[in-house]
Amino acid sequence: MAVPKRRVSKARRDKRRSNVWKMNAPELAKCPNCGEYKRAHRLCTACGFYNGKQVVKVED
Repeated sequence: MAVPKRRVSKARRDKRRSNVWKMNAPELAKCPNCGEYKRAHRLCTACGFYNGKQVVKVED
């Protein structure tokens, strides 16, 4: 069986793990209808449009 010859130090272990769990902020795109920022491939919460069509009526 493969067994490590030396113990992995805490610093080396933590360096390896440092970038794995980092989350990125969601990418935002401008809505072509109203200009509000929204997440890509999702309905615009400001105007209710998706893919050039009104999907949801938004109350003012």
